[in-house]
Amino acid sequence: MRVLFVCLGNICRSPTAEGVFRHKLRAAGLECRVEVDSAGTGDWHVGKAADTRTRRAAQLRGYDLSQLRGRQVSAADFQAFDLILAMDQSNLQHLKGMQPANAKAELDLFLRRYELALDEVPDPYYGGEDGFEQVLDLIEQASDGLLNEVKGRL
Repeated sequence: MRVLFVCLGNICRSPTAEGVFRHKLRAAGLECRVEVDSAGTGDWHVGKAADTRTRRAAQLRGYDLSQLRGRQVSAADFQAFDLILAMDQSNLQHLKGMQPANAKAELDLFLRRYELALDEVPDPYYGGEDGFEQVLDLIEQASDGLLNEVKGRL
């Protein structure tokens, strides 16, 4: 199974989701059976490391995002991935707009899919440190739901 997380620039929310979910897969002994990646709908941060605040907040919880580099969603992703999870409605709409007619991937909002109190992961980029903590809280919760879904699909 292949899962792609998507946000706007691929430096805050989606790399956090990638790192958290990889960690949960490893703990469940499923890292060899599920491929995980992240991307952005925009191209501003292609090739760049995750935001410093994102990496720091993740590191404090035991997630290593240091090797992740930004990339932009491509048309090929709709065939390569089984599930593409957007962090917010704007990015989901962007994905739907670029989705080829014969796409294999299923698209959804990450939080809504797992019935959390919020539908969207708020973008912490222009806020304070607490925004990065909130992103981690939400992504950790939704990742538990995703892990259960993946176990059921495998």
